[in-house]
Amino acid sequence: MGEIDEAIERADREAFTREPPKTLPARINYLLKQLGTAKAVAAELGVTADSVNRYRRGARKHPPKDITAKIDAAVRSRWQPRVRKRRRKQAASAGGITVETRARFGYTAPVGTTDDGRFRRLTVHLPATYAQRLFDARDAGAGDQELRQIIAEGFKDIYFQDGGSRATGISDVAINDIDYLDLDF
Repeated sequence: MGEIDEAIERADREAFTREPPKTLPARINYLLKQLGTAKAVAAELGVTADSVNRYRRGARKHPPKDITAKIDAAVRSRWQPRVRKRRRKQAASAGGITVETRARFGYTAPVGTTDDGRFRRLTVHLPATYAQRLFDARDAGAGDQELRQIIAEGFKDIYFQDGGSRATGISDVAINDIDYLDLDF
């Protein structure tokens, strides 16, 4: 999972209106309800169906750390899908997406100007069209580099060129060496 995918997942988790189940039996019961059988849950987690049933009954209370992480990820990825869908739809249709990052930005500029990449800390609100492109590309299985390019195009248009009113000679903005990246929608 790339940096942008992780940022989208964090933004999704911030949208939860209720917290996911906290106890191990409650999490296992939720996964059983979602996936239908202990065998399906076991396949998702990489354990046996007997282990799933032991976790559910409380006969086994402390799974290994890697299994605990898989249980947590499986529950969070399925938790409140309608809330996530509604927030994404709102961002893609009207609200847009806010990107906060510290990264090295480089671009191609006209002769006589500097186009040396440098670290910048930016918080930019991208319009809904960029949010829609980002979500569509992610749903289509785009890699982190393609997602970065969509955000870089948004930064070029909104931040560097200010919607076409300045720096019109800049092209091919690239995001490199990301220190951190956070999304809000």
